[in-house]
Amino acid sequence: MSDRRIDKYALIVFDWDGTLVDSIPNIAEALRRAALEEALPVLGDALYRSVVGLSLGPALQRLYPELSDEGNRRLRMAYKHHHSELEQSPSRPFSGVEAGMTAIRKSNAILAVATGKRRPGLQRSMAANGLESFFDASLTADDARSKPDPDMIEQLMARFQVLPDQVLMIGDSGFDMEMAHRAGTDALAVTYGAGSHESLQAFEPVYVAENFESVLVWLGI
Repeated sequence: MSDRRIDKYALIVFDWDGTLVDSIPNIAEALRRAALEEALPVLGDALYRSVVGLSLGPALQRLYPELSDEGNRRLRMAYKHHHSELEQSPSRPFSGVEAGMTAIRKSNAILAVATGKRRPGLQRSMAANGLESFFDASLTADDARSKPDPDMIEQLMARFQVLPDQVLMIGDSGFDMEMAHRAGTDALAVTYGAGSHESLQAFEPVYVAENFESVLVWLGI
């Protein structure tokens, strides 16, 4: 087998928060502040990190299932306000991401993003970090059903006419891994974001990377 595993893949799909950009601390803090504003129990960093990857509505429903639709709406609005304030100093890419994406971009693979963020939030983060030019497509919570539904990957496969065995999903959460499994594609897990090595390994990814540089090594770049 060639050392260049990247040549197997026609489409590589990246999660955003916790995979390319170190944004999870701001997400967790915004959830904490929103809970305080709405007089809800503060659940702690670990629980807030556990829903990163879901679209916001389903994430809040999982954290606070007792909320009414109106309560969920109010909490969403509070979260968006606090997250926008925190992102006045934008979250930055993880070490090695910019150089690594430059190397991956030189391959023949189509590169895409599949994220639970809304479209405006993704565009702001991409622009703030100069990452727009690396990607051929992106899907957000505005475009598809929430992870772990395979909708995002299935839309990308249909758009670019590629088969499941030609696709690699790279993400930091069990939602990313399950989405890939349900779409029939390979998944590569990274442990520097939301998920632990043990929790991600349970999904049997093709590889578990401790940093972005090791993603490149596995791909053979």
